[in-house]
Amino acid sequence: MALVVALDAGTTGVRAMAVDESGSFVAITYREFTQHFPEPGWVEHDLDEIWVSIQSVIEELVSQLDQPVAAIGITNQRETVAAWDRRTGEPKHRAIVWQDRRTADVCDRLRRDGNLPLVRNTTGLVLDPYFSGTKFAWLLEHGGVSSDEHLALGTIDTWLIWKLTGGRAHVTEPSNASRTMLFDIRAMQWSGELCDLLDVPIDALPEVRPTSGRFATTADTTALGAGVAISGVAGDQQAALFGQACFEPGMTKNTYGTGSFVLMNVGQTCPDPVDGLLTTVAWTLEEGGPTTYAYEGAVFVTGAAVQWLRDGLGLIQDASEIESLAAQVETTGDVFFVPAFTGLGSPWWDPYARGAVVGLTRGTGRAELARSVVESMAYQTRDVIDAMATASRQTVGELRVDGGASIMDLLLQFQADQLGVTVSRPRNQETTALGAAYLAGLAEGIWESPAAVEAGWSLDRSFTPTSDRTSADALHRRWLQAVERSTGWIAADSDQS
Repeated sequence: MALVVALDAGTTGVRAMAVDESGSFVAITYREFTQHFPEPGWVEHDLDEIWVSIQSVIEELVSQLDQPVAAIGITNQRETVAAWDRRTGEPKHRAIVWQDRRTADVCDRLRRDGNLPLVRNTTGLVLDPYFSGTKFAWLLEHGGVSSDEHLALGTIDTWLIWKLTGGRAHVTEPSNASRTMLFDIRAMQWSGELCDLLDVPIDALPEVRPTSGRFATTADTTALGAGVAISGVAGDQQAALFGQACFEPGMTKNTYGTGSFVLMNVGQTCPDPVDGLLTTVAWTLEEGGPTTYAYEGAVFVTGAAVQWLRDGLGLIQDASEIESLAAQVETTGDVFFVPAFTGLGSPWWDPYARGAVVGLTRGTGRAELARSVVESMAYQTRDVIDAMATASRQTVGELRVDGGASIMDLLLQFQADQLGVTVSRPRNQETTALGAAYLAGLAEGIWESPAAVEAGWSLDRSFTPTSDRTSADALHRRWLQAVERSTGWIAADSDQS
């Protein structure tokens, strides 16, 4: 029986997972890596540490396997950027992470200069420091990275493929490329106009290949040995959409991770930009084949708020405690938590918003605050899905969920009540890695078609909404009042941004 190894290079750690032909995980290994915060609002990763971590989890995984590996799939944190020397493979700077806000002023200037329509119409994105383009520009202007023929730029998938192949392949694929703010999602190629606007050398960017297809083979410097095909690559959220078998227009998933990311399949025609939402590439499954697009809502902080309760406030000792603590009370007592630690994403797109807790009284305790954090995840998801339903003119009939927080029944029932639709949790919640494995396995003939992937999706539990919408809508209106109080908290010219 052939195995596919999925490498999941996330924001706080990396996983290696072996998947068999039934879509089951045979073995899983994991390793965290260091988060660097050199200044307020700045987040960086050490590229060499990510590579060492990947090597470590691969080596540990291989030691547990007694079957051959047919292919590798890669999924990754998307907008995080890397720069290295083609001759030596040495990083030129730490990676700047998707959460980093250091280029907010650049985005403001580009907006004032009238460039938002160009960015929206070409890339489907908004002018926000979340995306890769202004990060590349910062590295070149302020990070000591010189623009010459030896410069290689890319996202984390590109860096890992370079390292896995011993520097033989400088490639990416459309779902990652579409997050850079440099990629024309209709022409499906790098935009010379946007590269010129941001002074990013187009020749330093990787070749764009289909999401499913053979990118290259491994070098003999990896624990997998030489000649293993790297055949599927996708950004983490698109990989989760694929792993959740959301293959028909209107099908929608949400991943509750460090942040939350809602994606809706909108089919093979690229829609016009919609206020508050991103238009992104979901996948291209073959060379010259059609591209599937998605609407996306990016929520910057969900699981990270649980970490804050644990590490910042000491309110809980372990993240797993939050559900039982929140369940000690039936309501928050009119307390609302807006987790705008690094600004607000969809549908607000306000980099100057900051976190807020409103409605505190002398009777507010640990349980109420914990519940307000859990409920904030559902409110933010509703904001995004409401915008998607309006934009697509399609009613969301079901929300498929995954990610660490999806283990909480309390959250998913509250989510169903807020949305008024069924929330479905699959048995296999590692849908990001599973999506990468499926994409690689499709290219190598392990699975014949997306229909075989869909057949492997199975339900763990569904959560149906209560019939009375009055209470849910009233709570949501109060949430929107709390959001209004958090917006624009930091002045655009403040050095705290």
